[in-house]
Amino acid sequence: MRNYDDDRPHAQAGDALPVGLFAAVWVPFACGYFLSYLYRTINAVISQDLVRDLGLNPGELGLLTSAYLFAFAAFQLPLGVLLDRFGPRRVEALLLIAAAAGAWLFSVAQNIELLVLGRALIGLGVSACLMAAIKAFVQWFPMSRLATLNGLMLASGGLGALAASLPVEMALRVTDWRGLFAGIAAVTLGVAALIYMVVPDRPAGEAKESIRELLVGVRSVFAAGVFWRVSLAFMVIQGTYMSVQGLWISPWLRDVAGYETTGTLLAAVAIAMTVGFAGFGSLSDRFARSGVNHMTFLKAGLGGSMLLFALIAAGVTAAVPLLWVGYALCSTSATTLVYPILSRRFPVHLAGRVNTAVNLLVFVWAFVAQWGIGAVIGLWPVESGHYALAGYHAGFGLCLALQAAAYALLLTQRD
Repeated sequence: MRNYDDDRPHAQAGDALPVGLFAAVWVPFACGYFLSYLYRTINAVISQDLVRDLGLNPGELGLLTSAYLFAFAAFQLPLGVLLDRFGPRRVEALLLIAAAAGAWLFSVAQNIELLVLGRALIGLGVSACLMAAIKAFVQWFPMSRLATLNGLMLASGGLGALAASLPVEMALRVTDWRGLFAGIAAVTLGVAALIYMVVPDRPAGEAKESIRELLVGVRSVFAAGVFWRVSLAFMVIQGTYMSVQGLWISPWLRDVAGYETTGTLLAAVAIAMTVGFAGFGSLSDRFARSGVNHMTFLKAGLGGSMLLFALIAAGVTAAVPLLWVGYALCSTSATTLVYPILSRRFPVHLAGRVNTAVNLLVFVWAFVAQWGIGAVIGLWPVESGHYALAGYHAGFGLCLALQAAAYALLLTQRD
């Protein structure tokens, strides 16, 4: 697969990031991605409230939470076409209105069916938050700084996960989960307006493709061997991390490690994610200029994530905070690097379709894993309000086996 860096007019090592453009492009999209991660992870904190108020079993809790991931994944291929055709500003602003509607519905719903619908609308509405940002970065910034920009963007998501830990626990002392979602819905509308009014539309002279050309581009992405070697490992390793970090971390800490409250450790994990996102992108760009390429970093990060997850799946309870913080750090390195690695291997006009294709796979697996882990855990009886350790072993262990197979395929990809 050809490397397209030479075709990008602004891809010069060491290029500075224009401050005004950074404020007009990066900051609004960062607000959107903050909300995306807040929505994605908030159920880990309110899960016990949902179980208490709605009488959910583990499978139902997994389905309710993973409805976000299903809708998110289902829209990725259309999203890539829309981003490349209409631009990130319009697409994300419109979708965030749908997210606000979903959050409002979630706040007023009285049965699980409407809650699932609301959660799915949220997933649809935030499905463009990262992909639109990456598309805009490819349009407006030097490619030599893409990993740095992606890392900083992902760090804003880490802050969203941080907001979904102790701050949410504190907010629940003032209001309930319904009031919380109503407030977030209002904030989401504000961010939609910010993106639409502040973000520039698209660079002058950028060509628009026909629908046929857009669809041919989708096919070319999925026909590339490098796409599958990189994406499959990212799919099962990062997708599993997302499913666990978005829901099952709190039950695991309670049932396996014996934690009574989890907000503090969730905050530590979110901080580790934020630091990892912000640091790995810049660090990998610096090393790339010294001859150590991004693929080497990716293989190391995914390998570390998989090994630490193996300890969690085995039920290791020694140094639990370090275990989960390390798991978060290794996982962030992979997320920071996959998108720039693949973006460099395809033409710039395919940026939206390449990255949404990756996201499709990751979020499909995150949905399957989040729901499936709950279904497997539910095969064992609940004792005194706690899920069985054997259920965690089985559910996490199945995910680990698939990770090992996909990682072996990644190792065949040349740097």
